[in-house]
Amino acid sequence: MKLIFIHGSGGCKEVWHYQTRYFPEADAVALPGHPCGEPCTSVDSYVEWLRGYMRDAGYIDVVLAGHSLGGAIAQLYALKYPEDLRGLILIGSGARLRVGTMYLEMLEQAKSNRSILEDFFHKSYEFIEPGLRDVLRRKALEGDPAVFLNDMLCCDRFDTMERVHEIKLPTLALCGSEDIMTPPKYTKYLANKIEGARYVIIEGGTHMVFAEQPGLVNQAIEDFLNSL
Repeated sequence: MKLIFIHGSGGCKEVWHYQTRYFPEADAVALPGHPCGEPCTSVDSYVEWLRGYMRDAGYIDVVLAGHSLGGAIAQLYALKYPEDLRGLILIGSGARLRVGTMYLEMLEQAKSNRSILEDFFHKSYEFIEPGLRDVLRRKALEGDPAVFLNDMLCCDRFDTMERVHEIKLPTLALCGSEDIMTPPKYTKYLANKIEGARYVIIEGGTHMVFAEQPGLVNQAIEDFLNSL
């Protein structure tokens, strides 16, 4: 069994620092364009890239753990190629991921003025331990705002609400109680629609709950993996 972590929009594989340290055999992927190569322009394209990556690495019996956009990729992968997978872990994600106009406009402006993103990332990573927080802020500000915008548009077009019930894989649906990007009702919807899914809410966690409260999140992941 191989555990693969998939980061969210405009993110980086380093965001899974606490998870890859706790699960040393796991792989945290860097999606294309983050920072190397060209980003995919749809969730479906990211799925195809990921399938090629997994095949090249020889991974089998895979458990996909995705955050936000990564969770969308994991869901669509499960719908297209369930035979490749052993289970799903959906963190701060949803069956539909509409993005507010204010975020899209901010990212459009940031393409010519990156400093616009400083306050956004300051708030996004506010509750993460300082060492990792500084790494993530630096990498986020070094990233291309156009890639972040591209990912958000991928999210905005994503919608599996009418199909998510077709997922028949063991699933853990988890989020923070204070997540305003993908609130708990999104996670509850996933858990209600995916037969047998586990539903975990981490009190006090935000959209970056896995980096803020890694102990609780890692324990939930370990319990889920042990159940497979």
